[in-house]
Amino acid sequence: MFRKILIANRGEIACRIIKTARKLGVATVAVHSDADRNALHVTLADQAVAIGGAAPKDSYLKGDAIIAAALQTGAEAIHPGYGFLSENPDFVDAVEKAGLVFIGPSAKAIRAMGLKDAAKALMEEAGVPVVPGYHGDNQDGGFLAQQAEAIGYPVLIKAVAGGGGKGMRRVESAAEFADALRAAKAEAANAFGNNAVLIEKYVAAPRHIEVQVFGDGQDAVHLFERDCSLQRRHQKVIEEAPAPGMTVEMREAMGSAAVRAAKAIGYSGAGTIEFIVDGSDGLHADRFWFMEMNTRLQVEHPVTEAVTGLDLVEWQLRVASGEPLPLTQEEIRLTGHAFEARLYAEDVAAGFLPATGRLSHLAFPDDCRADAGVQSGDEISPWYDPMIAKIITHGPTRAVALSKLGRALDETQVAGTVTNLAFLSALARHSGFARGAVDTGLIARDLASLMEPPVNDGLVAAMAAAAALHVAALPADPLAGFSLWSPLTRRITLETGADRIDVDLTVEGAKTARLRVRDRDWLAVRGKGGWQLPGAVSMTVVEADGIHVFAPGMTASFQRHDPLNRDASAGLGSDVTLAPMPGLVRALFVMAGEDVEAGQPLCLLEAMKMEHTLKAARAGRVAEVFVEEGVQIAAGDPLVQLEPQDVPHG
Repeated sequence: MFRKILIANRGEIACRIIKTARKLGVATVAVHSDADRNALHVTLADQAVAIGGAAPKDSYLKGDAIIAAALQTGAEAIHPGYGFLSENPDFVDAVEKAGLVFIGPSAKAIRAMGLKDAAKALMEEAGVPVVPGYHGDNQDGGFLAQQAEAIGYPVLIKAVAGGGGKGMRRVESAAEFADALRAAKAEAANAFGNNAVLIEKYVAAPRHIEVQVFGDGQDAVHLFERDCSLQRRHQKVIEEAPAPGMTVEMREAMGSAAVRAAKAIGYSGAGTIEFIVDGSDGLHADRFWFMEMNTRLQVEHPVTEAVTGLDLVEWQLRVASGEPLPLTQEEIRLTGHAFEARLYAEDVAAGFLPATGRLSHLAFPDDCRADAGVQSGDEISPWYDPMIAKIITHGPTRAVALSKLGRALDETQVAGTVTNLAFLSALARHSGFARGAVDTGLIARDLASLMEPPVNDGLVAAMAAAAALHVAALPADPLAGFSLWSPLTRRITLETGADRIDVDLTVEGAKTARLRVRDRDWLAVRGKGGWQLPGAVSMTVVEADGIHVFAPGMTASFQRHDPLNRDASAGLGSDVTLAPMPGLVRALFVMAGEDVEAGQPLCLLEAMKMEHTLKAARAGRVAEVFVEEGVQIAAGDPLVQLEPQDVPHG
């Protein structure tokens, strides 16, 4: 076993690797960018080395700086985590040339699976079923359009060097193909430095089922499957193991195919064989096809750990240090069911746009596994993936594990940035998902219902007002609240977003106070635990850079209104489209004086390696465009302004 390893990553996965390394007595070295100097993974590691600027290209993608840090600190091996350099064969070569061990597959294996077209050809030779499509080198737009026609619409355009949904477009008809091809190629070039694409048949009722494999360069085993069908914009949202509806015959067929794939390239370490499955008529052993292989540890590996009782990072370290596979295929057992939900800082209502902000409060319930790379007080940076945590539950049955997931999400507390927590809670209680009727289109079909805001009848604001007015601190004197002529009333104004709420507090006695919110009264009663609002037993209030009320499926944050504060952006009004995050203005679709309809695209913003189309909130006329194509903008910068609605036009 290694004495010391360097972790060439950040965030949640770096913290996860440190945890296992510590369990095995292995010292760890963290690397960090300027933006991450105070990050959680830096504080958890035994040593830390600064390697460059905030942008990944200036830090976490600088292989030479990472190798130099490993040599400088005496590390014997480098664990790449996932993302960044984890699937870069040139980095693997450089690591080994420096006399270090790469904790992962060989450069040869990564290259064999790195390009989707070549990987599919290799899999066909190994007897692994592949999706019908064109995987050749000809990238001429007209030729690719002909191939799409031959395959039959709908088709999927995919970047050959892609991953994470980047460089991917679904195309329903020939009329859409040219525009979709342009967008996919542009996104692929930006994200991967390679704009080549392949064309595949789009499966009508697709399920995304993947098999965890592990090899030692000679032998290989599988650790059963994971269902990753719950996706939005081709990004996984909730994963589970095993797959609902899986049969013994299909598990055997998929597992065997995955092991053949791993053995075909002499695979060493953790890897995942991803399959697309036709779920239109249940699961059948002849209706799954190879999509790609991820030659690294997956984000969703905890669900496999939960159902097998194994530590995959421990396996990685043991195999990379020269040990054989810890278990044979027959010794690996599947027990119970597990779910993982990905908690992100993102604005669901705005199309799942990534968000930033400082986490004023972050807490997880005790009866779940929460893999996080941040803690209260940390910043969600615009430079990196906005994941906050992965919430994992396990139970003896799927129903129990899912119920535990719903409860864990309800009891998770996040404040300081917008998140997808309420969306995840709604998804965990979706009736179709509960039945196991999952496919990759479920979220898109039911998005409206999954985004329905929780009912707020004033109780939440009353809870916040009670905290703001320090009801719990009112004296216990029997004469408290007594006045000679009429009850004493105080007013406080709370702000939540652009909304202001006036709350009147009337102290009626030593044990009662009345809160009036929007023409409705709420009675605060003093009990053994302090002041309480009947009906709010499932709510928790936390004060941290504001007042935050946490309830099942809902988080509401308030600030005490300061009448002297003047928000500099308030004068812009709701007619101005603001940048939701830092990024590059890739394209402008409107100009001053042009009439637009509600929902019409205004501009294309490139941020976090993806393209985001910002649309008009209402119909109107463009008064001013504040930016030009190709300029870098900051979060909150004004982009496009509409004329006031009452401006007449001839």
